[in-house]
Amino acid sequence: MKKLVLAGLVVMAASSLQGCISLPVLALAGVGTTGVIMAQDRRTSGVFIEDEAIENKAISSIGKGIPKGATHINVTSFNRNVLISGEALTNADRAEVARLVGNVTNVRNVYNEVVVAPLSSTSSRSNDTMITGDVKMGFTQTSNFSADHVKVVTEAGTVFLMGLVDHNEASIATDVASRTNNVQRVVKLFEYID
Repeated sequence: MKKLVLAGLVVMAASSLQGCISLPVLALAGVGTTGVIMAQDRRTSGVFIEDEAIENKAISSIGKGIPKGATHINVTSFNRNVLISGEALTNADRAEVARLVGNVTNVRNVYNEVVVAPLSSTSSRSNDTMITGDVKMGFTQTSNFSADHVKVVTEAGTVFLMGLVDHNEASIATDVASRTNNVQRVVKLFEYID
């Protein structure tokens, strides 16, 4: 594992010097980066990979089952618990998104946080991206837990926190998120390990 991580870092450093990356180098860098993330994650490597598969299958299923332009949906799977967030134009589409995601193999729970509303604007989505970055930055500034143990998703100023954490880590993460600029609400979707 150490050799794989080192190889990934070397490739990424070398590619930044050259200015362009070939496809095989990019693939190797991706494998190295994924290896680093998996090494710090509390999920098993099998569950980590399964979460990626769940997200891809759910997005594909939504794309096939919901008319284009009727929804803006984000799918986040953590330890096979799936958060769906975003907007749907009708209650029927909101319910259908949840049904489609719930039918994906290996999904344990579905948290349906999709709201019935007009689809969000690009500026709103950019603001959410900045909030997520600010929350994660806040996590790195505390020494009480590893920021890698909490997944942050922001939708319309609401921050969703997912992860395998103990109660103290959950409390710290929630406090950091709630004190971050422009956060309207914090929703805890943690699994507790203590």
